[in-house]
Amino acid sequence: MKHRIGLLSDVHGNITALEAVIADSIQENVTDYWFLGDLIMPGPGSGKLFDILETVNLSAFVKGNWEDCFLEVLSGDIDTNDPTDIYIAKLAQYQCQNLSHANIEFIKRSPLYLTKTINGLKFGISHNLPEKDYGTDLTPDQDTKNFDQLFTKEQCDIAIYAHIHHQMIRYSSNDELIINPGSIGQPFFKWDKLRADRRAQYAIIEVDENGLFEVDFKKVRYDVERETQRAIRYGIPYLNLYKELLKTGYVHTHDKELLLKINRQNDYKEDVIIFFNEKYRDTRN
Repeated sequence: MKHRIGLLSDVHGNITALEAVIADSIQENVTDYWFLGDLIMPGPGSGKLFDILETVNLSAFVKGNWEDCFLEVLSGDIDTNDPTDIYIAKLAQYQCQNLSHANIEFIKRSPLYLTKTINGLKFGISHNLPEKDYGTDLTPDQDTKNFDQLFTKEQCDIAIYAHIHHQMIRYSSNDELIINPGSIGQPFFKWDKLRADRRAQYAIIEVDENGLFEVDFKKVRYDVERETQRAIRYGIPYLNLYKELLKTGYVHTHDKELLLKINRQNDYKEDVIIFFNEKYRDTRN
């Protein structure tokens, strides 16, 4: 039996890009979907993103580092003197106000790593490394030995990962296949002329009775202005940073000087402290 599987990742709250990718995948006769993490934040998408994924045959979902950041905020793991922590916590506050209890419980239950066997081929699926969903271990410029870590948890034939926002195919030291579908909401390249391509990225793998038949890296145009207007209408925090991200691909997650300025201008630190110490205390484990 032939399987056409859509590999989706790194939406980062971009509703419009996810809608465009799903529409394209339906035209491509995709029969199954695997989601590789980072569905939420910093864009306006929250519960609607889960609603979109419920319309397709989603058979795999692993947490990304942004889902874990969200859960860390819920658990009270916030340094209120760190502008980046306030940035993440304010985005998490927005999610708390727009996600259902079922959405949050789904995130909590989602694994970091899982395997799927299709027509005899075993796939390892993770956001980054099998037991570490953050960091720069698997960026395109890293040594092959780093990528060999994708196969240390279980013996697999093919590793599927995301996180670096960059479409890529390569091999391990043992010639096992490694695929990264890129990012739907935040594609990124170091090279300026490539970074100017803001189309949503995903991949389709086709597995037939003989094995992996095809890997198709896709880029899909979407209405950036529509996404911008959604962000404005939904009242997301750090709106100007999100608008810049959509147009340029640049993020400011660790620009503490800029974030401190924005946090002070909008009283975000005080707002976060009040919200998570008083209004959302009962959601913590």
